[in-house]
Amino acid sequence: MSREAGGRAAARPISVPPRILEVDALRGFALAGILLANVLVMAGPFALAGGRPEETGADLIAHWLVAALVETKFYLLFSFLFGYSFTLQTSSAERAGASFERRMLRRLLALFVLGVAHALLLYAGDILATYAVLGLVLFAARRASPERAWRAALWLYGVVSVLLLLVAALAAAVPAGEFGTAAEVRAEAAALTEAYRGGVAEVVAANARALPDLLLGALVGGGHVVTAFLVGFVAGRRRLFSGEVPARRLRRNCAIGAVVGVPGGVLMALGTVGPLSDRWEVPASVLGMVTAPALSVAYASGLLLWFRTARGARVASWLAPAGRMALTNYLTQSLVMALVFYGYGLDLYGRTGSAAAVCGALVLYLTQLYVSVRLMRRFRYGPVEWV
Repeated sequence: MSREAGGRAAARPISVPPRILEVDALRGFALAGILLANVLVMAGPFALAGGRPEETGADLIAHWLVAALVETKFYLLFSFLFGYSFTLQTSSAERAGASFERRMLRRLLALFVLGVAHALLLYAGDILATYAVLGLVLFAARRASPERAWRAALWLYGVVSVLLLLVAALAAAVPAGEFGTAAEVRAEAAALTEAYRGGVAEVVAANARALPDLLLGALVGGGHVVTAFLVGFVAGRRRLFSGEVPARRLRRNCAIGAVVGVPGGVLMALGTVGPLSDRWEVPASVLGMVTAPALSVAYASGLLLWFRTARGARVASWLAPAGRMALTNYLTQSLVMALVFYGYGLDLYGRTGSAAAVCGALVLYLTQLYVSVRLMRRFRYGPVEWV
C-alpha cells in the first residue's frame, strides 16, 4: 500500500453503528414513570401519612395508581438500561481506540457532580448521584463473563430481598404509635410547605436537610439498582436487542411479571396511600419493592412485543428521540416542576391535588416527546448529553 493510500485509510472516519431503537424507546417510556413518581414529591407533602385522609375522589385515585403501578418500578427500568448502555460505551471506546476506563470514570464523576447539584438546587430525590456511585460496582465488574454477572445479580437480589423482608416483619411487630403521631406528621408537612414556598435559599436548605434521607433511600434500594445494572450488563454482552427476542419469551416474561408485580404494587398502594393503617406502611412498601422488578420486566417485555406491531412501531418512533436525550429531559422535568411548585416560581407547592399534579406531568411529558422529536431530527445529542 502506498503512503498516500495509507493516509486515506487512516483518515477514514470510524463507522458508528446505528442506535438501537428499542433501547431508546424503552428509555423514553421510563421517563414518563420517573416524572409521575417525582411530581407527587415536588408538588406537595402527599407522601406523608398525615395527608392521606384529606385526599378524596380523583386525587386519591391518581395517588393510588401512581403508588401501585409507577413507584419503584421505573427507576429499575432505567437501571437496566444503564447497565445495557455500559456495554455499548465499552464498544464505542474500543472503536475509537480510547481508554474506556478513563472515559467511564470521567463520566461517572461528572454524573455525580451533576447529581449533587440537581439534588441541592432542584430535587432532593435525585438518582444521578446514586447511579454514579453504584456505577462503580458495574465498572469493577466490567470484565466479568455474562454467566458470572447473571449469578451475581440473582444472589444480590435474593440476599437484599430477604433482608428487606426481615425489616418488614420487624416493622409489622412494632406498635402503630412508634411511627409518629398524626400531630408530628402534620408538623413535618407544615415545615416542608413553608420551606418549599420560600425563596431559593429556603429551597436549597430544605433539599440539603433531605440528603440523609436520600442516602438512606440509596442504601435501601441500592441492592436492586445494582441487580438491574448487572442484568442490563448481561443483556448488553449477549446483544439482546441486536436480534429479535423470541415473542414467546416476551409473552412469558410479561405474564409472569404481571402476576407477581401487580399484586405487590397494589399492596404497596394499600399501605402507603390507604386504606391500611400506618402500621402496615413499611411492610407494604417493602413487599412492593421486592416485587417491583417483576412489574418492570412486564412493562419492558410488553412494550417490546407492542413495538413489533404497526401502531407500536409508530409509538416507538415517538418515544425513542426522548430516550436519546433522556438526561436532558430528566433535568428539564425537575426544572419545570421547581418553577411551577416552589416559592421562587409559581408557588403552587401543596396548593394542587394529586390529580392535577399528575395531569400536569402528563402534559409536560407529551411536550417533551414533541420537542425531542424536533431536536433529534437536527442534532445527534441533547444539550446535556453533548456536554
